[in-house]
Amino acid sequence: MPSPTVGDPAPDFTLAGTNGPFHLADQRGKAVVLVFYPGDDTKVCTKQLCEYTDRWDDLSGLDAVIVGISGKDLASKEKFTEKRALKVPLLADSDRSVAALYGAKQAVLGTKRSTFVIDGEGVIRFRHDATLGLTYLSADDLRAAVAAV
Repeated sequence: MPSPTVGDPAPDFTLAGTNGPFHLADQRGKAVVLVFYPGDDTKVCTKQLCEYTDRWDDLSGLDAVIVGISGKDLASKEKFTEKRALKVPLLADSDRSVAALYGAKQAVLGTKRSTFVIDGEGVIRFRHDATLGLTYLSADDLRAAVAAV
């Protein structure tokens, strides 16, 4: 399956999340940010999601739905959210089927650090893949990507 790129329709999915079930099609009419990350409570992922939490007032003012997606089950996501007081809802993609739909599935890490911004019509308008997984979009870069949509 080819990896979706900017201008393609965003593949629909439903996943369990820390704020309840999340169905992408239910988000039509508003921008959606999908933040794929390798693992719960790991060094770089914690730094990334804590930065987004620390800057939540800036990010939540964008009128966009922001969610984090990785493998592991919902219990792992809930524990990570509680431990770090995360504000970004986390979605459990335990079989990495959604990561595969978006071209964010990797053999070694499981889930590649990738960010997608989807417009209110369900079209991908921005995609960023971290080359090594040790870097991520800063809150400012994420804000700029969403504002451009």
